[in-house]
Amino acid sequence: MEKIRKNINKDLNLSILVGITILVLLGTGIRFGDSMYSLRNIQSMAFQIPEFGFLALAMMLSNLIGGIDLSIIANANTVAILTAYVLNGSWALGTEGVLRIILAMFFAIICSIVFGLFNGILISKTSAPPLIATLGTMTLFQGIGMVITGGASVGGIEEEFALLGKLMILRVPFIFWLFITITLILGIILSKTRFGRKLYLYGDNSVASRFSGINNEKMCVWTFVLTGILAGMAGLIVLSRVNSAKVGYGESYLLQTLIVCVIGGIDPNGGRGNVLGLLIAIILMQIMSSAFTIMALSPYTQKLIWGIMLILVLGLNHVLKNYTMKKILRTNRK
Repeated sequence: MEKIRKNINKDLNLSILVGITILVLLGTGIRFGDSMYSLRNIQSMAFQIPEFGFLALAMMLSNLIGGIDLSIIANANTVAILTAYVLNGSWALGTEGVLRIILAMFFAIICSIVFGLFNGILISKTSAPPLIATLGTMTLFQGIGMVITGGASVGGIEEEFALLGKLMILRVPFIFWLFITITLILGIILSKTRFGRKLYLYGDNSVASRFSGINNEKMCVWTFVLTGILAGMAGLIVLSRVNSAKVGYGESYLLQTLIVCVIGGIDPNGGRGNVLGLLIAIILMQIMSSAFTIMALSPYTQKLIWGIMLILVLGLNHVLKNYTMKKILRTNRK
């Protein structure tokens, strides 16, 4: 019993999150039965998780260095739009079939890196607050997409690429396997590599990291490059699933990524949080989203619930932080 208590106290936020997730799983199972946990609905959730999950990972990285990236949705949509023009033959440079898909993927990666690099350089070189900087780049990226498309959706993409969004492996969507693989790799990078340790130190105390010999500007740039790549991957998944791209898709995801990061134990001030907590929070959010769909709640009601959740979780995190600090002080006095 004492061992269990120690494990719970070791990461109180994660323990509470796991407990809430189990309660929600049981509650929705009792309330909705087969409507929630039928094979078809589970597969549907597995199709929906990756696009949101990659955006949440992107937001997590920006939070870990004490920042925020409001441009992730605009980044994803603009990358999807630009890639769609390659895949429908408009910018294909005469390529067809597999060669066109390879060209499109290469183009998407380059665009994602450029968008992330632009954010990183803007923030690191001008010392602009990430909130203001990414608000500006969000508008810029949206503007690029709007100018190119005129507000219309871009479709007619290669059928082989569209099949990736529907491909199943062992009755589980390929894109879900891809998301889990990237999540595991990112988790290892953050917890087991020098880059990960530097990122946490930079996020926790930028002054201490600078005196430790860490190039803060370089860390900021690399973090936002990774953020851009993850957002771009979300855009590609959306493109493969819906066979088209347009400005404004998934705008509600921005609030949800912030909520899922806070629920997952990511400190918005930087330096604290891990991929495991975020992954559990993503699953929790997807279950709740599916429950809202079954209950036929309007988008406005859902947005209200997400907003209330964000405020409640922020309050709970504040209480837990104070509790932990008091506990540490009591221990030190002894």
